This record gives sequence, structure tokens and C-alpha cells, in this order.
Amino acid sequence: MGDRTAFRTCPLCEALCGLELTLDDAGTVTRVRGDAKDPFSKGFICPKGATLGSLDGDPDRLSEPLLKGEATGWDAAFEAVRQGISGIVERYGRDAVAVYIGNPTAHSIAGPLYVAAIVKALGTRNLFTASTADQMPKHVSCGHMFGDPLAIPVPDLDRTGHLLMLGANPLESNGSLASAPDFPGRLKAIQARGGKITVVDPRRTRTAALADEHLFIRPGTDAFFLMALVHTLFAEDLVVDRLPGRVNGLEDMRALAIDFAPERVASMTGIPADVIRRTARELARADRAAVYGRIGTCTQAYGTLNNWLVDALNILTGNLDREGGAMFPRPAHAPVYRRKKPFTTGRWRSRVRGLPEVNGELPVATLADEIEAPGEGQIRALITIGGNPALSAPNAARLDRALAGLEFMVSVDPYLNETTRHAHVILPPPRPVQTPHYDIALTGLAVRDYARYSPPLVPLPEGRPSEAVILGRLAMIASGADGDPAALDEMIISSTLARATALQGSPVHGRDPDELRKMLDADTLTEQRLDMMLRLGPYGDGFGADPAVGDEATPRGASGTGYVGLTLARLRTEHPHGLDLGALKPRLDEVLCTTSGRVELCPSTFAADVDRLHAALRTSKAHGMVLIGRRHLRSNNSWLHNVPELVRGSNICTLQLNPADAERLGVGAGDTVRVTSRTGSVEAVAEPTDTVMPGVVSLPHGWGHDLPGTRTGVARRHAGVNVNAVTDEQEIDPLSGNAVFNGVPVTLEAVSAQPVA
Repeated sequence: MGDRTAFRTCPLCEALCGLELTLDDAGTVTRVRGDAKDPFSKGFICPKGATLGSLDGDPDRLSEPLLKGEATGWDAAFEAVRQGISGIVERYGRDAVAVYIGNPTAHSIAGPLYVAAIVKALGTRNLFTASTADQMPKHVSCGHMFGDPLAIPVPDLDRTGHLLMLGANPLESNGSLASAPDFPGRLKAIQARGGKITVVDPRRTRTAALADEHLFIRPGTDAFFLMALVHTLFAEDLVVDRLPGRVNGLEDMRALAIDFAPERVASMTGIPADVIRRTARELARADRAAVYGRIGTCTQAYGTLNNWLVDALNILTGNLDREGGAMFPRPAHAPVYRRKKPFTTGRWRSRVRGLPEVNGELPVATLADEIEAPGEGQIRALITIGGNPALSAPNAARLDRALAGLEFMVSVDPYLNETTRHAHVILPPPRPVQTPHYDIALTGLAVRDYARYSPPLVPLPEGRPSEAVILGRLAMIASGADGDPAALDEMIISSTLARATALQGSPVHGRDPDELRKMLDADTLTEQRLDMMLRLGPYGDGFGADPAVGDEATPRGASGTGYVGLTLARLRTEHPHGLDLGALKPRLDEVLCTTSGRVELCPSTFAADVDRLHAALRTSKAHGMVLIGRRHLRSNNSWLHNVPELVRGSNICTLQLNPADAERLGVGAGDTVRVTSRTGSVEAVAEPTDTVMPGVVSLPHGWGHDLPGTRTGVARRHAGVNVNAVTDEQEIDPLSGNAVFNGVPVTLEAVSAQPVA
């Protein structure tokens, strides 16, 4: 037959890039290029995407389940899971079983469709995810401001004229909570049309080097800088009200910011007062502007305040829900008739530290507490899905020890890695080319409305379950009914159609659910669920109610009744390279679901937490050394360190520090430095560089592959050190429970020298 060409979306980060793959007769990927016909990515590809073939064919990937470290059959593996989970539930109750979900789960179709069913079937309150090591402050701020924690405004990169970025390095991360293929090209386009990019970061990252202006900021002080910008807008009468009658709390915000004059926060942030004032003026006077904060703003002690103030600035400058500002994407699969309830937190609390639930989960920073502390509700069993918390959680060494003490653990993961080495059962999902792909989570964060479905490119071997079947069967086991997971899909389809036909405003209101069910004729139940979502979505055909087609994608609820009559069959056959649904459109009224029906600019919860900022200003003390993380272009957490092409060049685990600090310490490039915090120490190779501001050191995230019992040969040969050996699980953002990874107090010493604070 010879080589063949196929197309799919890259599943390795949030950028949603289209790939063109060449496969041989055996189904092996022999070449990867960017898909030039993808209307969103237009051929862009990064080093990670270019190595999808190596990842797909990695000889260390597990192809069959492991039971106590030995290969076994699928039926035997699921039976061991059934016995392990049911035994724990019978002896200790449902809260004795916990679930941890890693962020690879968001990069799949099966994860968003099936993981919630597992948690619901278990009935446990002990859900933990990578969100509380990443973006939970953004969910909390949007939940309180807009009523929906998933209503996250993204910068309208393609139309803005002024972009202020904090804690973001998209030239290396490819962007996050703002899905944008070719983020570098989109930034350069801002400059080409006469706009300005300002980056605020403790490091002169590749993104900062591209920017028109880079402001070094002391780690952990973003909230003070942002509050000073708010202060300046009010003090200089620069506030623009483009949402009249739709925003509560304007005067409360004015009063809250009055004590944060730029002169008062300058010494704490390291940014001069005149620069803060100029930055505020430029932001306010720009024709179209957006403020964008990412993981660096979340993983701080003031993470929620940071993210609240980012969107407060978008509101105060008149740039929320406006072309070129911060806008809300409209994903094709999300129903337009969804009934929402106002956001709340703290519906239950963790057993040991009393930390509040947020978004249905507890902070990963307390997972070790819940495993180690005896008593009623102690976690005895754990299900991990696509995560590696033994490396990624704060004080990871403690969590690693705790995992070893579990009575039962099952992991859905393609590797025997630092976390899954503790699992009694490992259930590996198929290779990427054997797996369908649709970005349920990430298209809701895209900077342009877009949809693309990628069918499997290589069939599964006989008897090999898909990722959806693996997760569906886990949900059935969790419910106590280990049967055909097809029953779960049928139940979800039936209940969704019943709700849709009963709800006023639905495109299928009043119709027969059984009739609609028969119209879902895709190959698999997973595809049928996706087809149902697309048909009920803003661009869908409404199950034949809106059959018209056209090039202009005007969704229901936006303006008029235009649509593209979308179905999965149309998306798959007519748009194999993806479907451009147009630039983002204003839709604040569709998004808002606060109790008041207005944007809450100054939620009382956030206003109360500002007391911590006041206290820090009053007790300002001498700065010691602090640690921050960093991201590499060829890396994505710990996922990709077993791909030879991605552990070369600059993707190395070194300790970056300012030359002045290196000289004071008496070390040069290549010397070994010990980094110590409350939780432990690591020894890393020094890399003096003026890209890091004085008083700051940086270690990359996701390394530390030297633990016994793993089967990742390439990663082990490039082990590096785990930065989370020195991060502190006791330090969290109290409003979101998010772990603090930036601004960690540390001491440094050359291996033969005295400590330097």
C-alpha cells in the first residue's frame, strides 16, 4: 500500500495545532508536519508536536495492563480493580477512595466525557486534580465575578492593540488558558500593526525578550502591582465604563485600591512608581487592550487576588467582552440552553486541615495529609488518571512516601513512572494515533471559535479497549455494577436528550427524545455523544431543526438565527482540517449567571482577602532568596521527558541565578548548588544568567526521574532534580487552595561553602 497521509490535532499542549502525519503500512508515524490547511494553526508546529511520532512509538509505552508490576490481561486487570475498590468501600466507606486527575486528561476526548462519571459513581468527596497546582485561582475569580468558573475571558490576540502579560511565557509554553496556535506569530502581528506588548516577569523569558517592554517583578508581588494599576486608574480618572448598569461594586473597588499608590508598592514589587503609573495610563488610553495573566499569577500566595485584578483591569479599562479586549469563547459543543447556578465554594472541607472544597475538589496540597492521617475518612485507595503527582505536587517527596502506604491504587497511564510505580494496577490508554481527538476542554479557551475532530488513524488490536472504554468501565466498577460501559453512555445520552427536549429555549424543545436518539449514527458511543453535543450547540443543526448551511458562522444567541448546521458527520467529512467559526463575539449576557445578574467587580470574599495585602505592606521586611519555576519549549510538565528529541539543547534541568548572586555565593557555571527550604534540599547545576533578577533562582518543573521502579529509560538518563522537593505543601492561596510554587523562600550554598540567605 505504501505511505499514507492523515491529519489530526496535536494533543501535547493547549495550542490546538493541526498536524499532517505520514504513516507506513504498519501504522508507524514516519513524518510529522504542520497542517497548512488548518484554518486556526495554518501550518504552525512546535518541537513538541514535531515529535508526536516518537511519543506514539515510544518503546517504553505500556501496551497491556500491569498487575503488581507484571503484564496481565484486561479482564484480569479490571477484576483486580473491582476487588480492590469494592473492598475498600465495604470496609471504610466511599470517602476512603480518592481520585487524582492530571492535566493530560484535558487534552483528550475521553477524559472530559467520562472522568466526572467515575467521581460521581464513587460518591467520594476526595477529588484532587492538577487544577490546584495550576489554574484554580482563575476558576475562583471568574466564578465569583461572572457566576461560572468556566467562563474565562481570553485575550483577543488577533485584534488587540495593547497586551499586558503577567506570569505567562507563551513562546515556550505555547499559551495556556488562551488556546492560540502560533502564539509567537500572533504577538508579532500585534507589534506589526503598531501595538505594544508589555511582559511582567521575574525572568527575561523568550516572551519578555520579544516584548516591547519587560518589567522585572519580585516573585509573589503581582497583586500589589495590579492593585497599584487599579489605584492609578481611579486616581487619574482613567476608568472607562463600557458596561453601564451591568457592573456592581465600582465604588467599592475605588475604596479598596486607595491605599495602594504606586509609591507605596514600588519597593515591594521592584517596579518604580513612575513605571507603574505609565503602565496604567498606556493600558487605559490604548484603543483596544487586554490584560492576560497565567500560571505565574496563579501559583502564588495571592493567586486568586491576582486573577481577579487581571479581569478587574479589563473591566475598568472598558475592554471586557469587547473586540480586541478580553472575550468569552463560544465552543461548538457547549449547549446554548444550559441552566446555571451561581458559583459557591466550601460546600465541604478537607478532613485534616479543614480546607474548603472549590469546584468540587480539594487542594492537592493536602492529599498527603488525607492519606497519612488515621481516622474515619482516611484515604486508603487512589485512582489516578493521567497525572504524575509524585513529581508535580508540592513537597512531592512526602506525597511519594504517602502513596507507598496506600492499600490499593489504580492508574490510567501509558507509563510506569514516578507515580504509577506505586499502583497495584496500571491501565494504559492506546497510542495517540489509535485514539480519536476533539478538544472539549480547550476549545472553550480558544482565541478564535474553532472546531476539529480527528478520528483514530490506526485501528485498535483485537481485544484492546479504547481510552473511553477504560474510563467507562472504571465508572461502572465505581458504581458497583461492573458491566458493559455502553450502558453508561446510553444513560448519559438519554438523560441529556430528555433534558434538552424539556427545556424552553432548546433547539429540540418539545421533540421526542427517542426520535433524536435514532439520529445519532456515528460509529462509537463516544462519537455519538460528541455528535449530540455538536447538534445541540450554538452552531449545531438542532437535529434537523436548523439544516441550513453557510460559510458565515453566526451562532444562536449572538445575532439573528444564522448557523452552520453542524453535526459530527459534517465536521469529519467536510472539514477534516478543522472548521473556522469566526472571531470571538461579545456574549457577556449569555455568560453571566451571578445572583445579581451583573458582573461582580468587587466580591466581598476578595475584598476581605485584601487585608493580607495591607498586612504585608505594614510588615515589609528584607528580601531573602526566593525560588520560581520555569517552562521550556521542549517540555510539558513531566510528560515528554522520555522522548529523545525533547531532552536536548536548552531543555536541561539547571538552577538559573543572577550573576551577582552567583558571585556572592562563589559559584560559576557548572558548579553544584544546594537549594534548601522548609521541606528539603536539592542539588542542581548552576547557570548564572542576567535573565533572572537578583534575589531569584529558577528551577524547571517536571524533572526528578531518578526514583526506582520506573520504566522510562530516556527520562532516567536525563533525570534532573525535582523542584517540588523544596516547595511547601503548607503554603497555599487560601481562596482557591492552589499550591504556591513561585516566591518560595530558600537558602543557597555552594556544596563546600556556607549558606547564603
